[in-house]
Amino acid sequence: MNTPMTELAVNVQNTSYYYGRDCALNNINFTLKSGQFLALLGANGAGKTTLFSLLTRLLQSPSGSIELFGHHLQASPGKALQQMGIVFQQSTLDLDLTVAQNLAYHGALHGLSSRKTKQRMAVELQRFDLSNRAGDKVRELNGGHRRRLEIARALLHSPRLLLLDEATVGLDIETRQNINKHIRQLCIDENIAVLWTTHLIEELGPGDDILILNQGDIIARGSGQQLMEQHHVPDMTTLVIQLTGLQP
Repeated sequence: MNTPMTELAVNVQNTSYYYGRDCALNNINFTLKSGQFLALLGANGAGKTTLFSLLTRLLQSPSGSIELFGHHLQASPGKALQQMGIVFQQSTLDLDLTVAQNLAYHGALHGLSSRKTKQRMAVELQRFDLSNRAGDKVRELNGGHRRRLEIARALLHSPRLLLLDEATVGLDIETRQNINKHIRQLCIDENIAVLWTTHLIEELGPGDDILILNQGDIIARGSGQQLMEQHHVPDMTTLVIQLTGLQP
């Protein structure tokens, strides 16, 4: 059995961002490897949204360097961004198109042939148990099915990096658990790197790799267990509240 190749999916170095005089990110540095699940935590205003905006090139930092699989985001944005799939907190699905039409449109935007799109569509719809909903309009789906569709769409072009911004907000516990399980399995099965932002501490475990932002600074990075021992706290909830003030 071949061991999946490990390489840097994300390499952020000396990156800052200001809104006027207000510092949103303060000279941050971190890396994320292929096949790795990294949870990004922080209270509102910590810098999570700014970081995602920089990674997706909605914003551009005047300082520092961001590389995705060795492609510099500023010098080679096309090569960098084609490696990425993203699920935003707010839904971007077209409610009046069917499930299949939403996926077909995404495939066309990424330059996939009709045949390739249909092949990838079949794989992702089956993965997320949506094959029987392909002809349904998105507005007919419940919140959990819509989220699964958005993740399926993000994976359609076979990205090697998946960004999920509060992807389970507003969903019931069972649906959140199922999506969480699917995403973690992608890291194992597909060697996909995942950056997952959440304020739902119960979604995380002691073995998870965690990065905590607070007022633009990275104040902690390591496994949940390591950080609990380092800060002498009994559980993840206490750890996050102590470091950030973020409530569960």
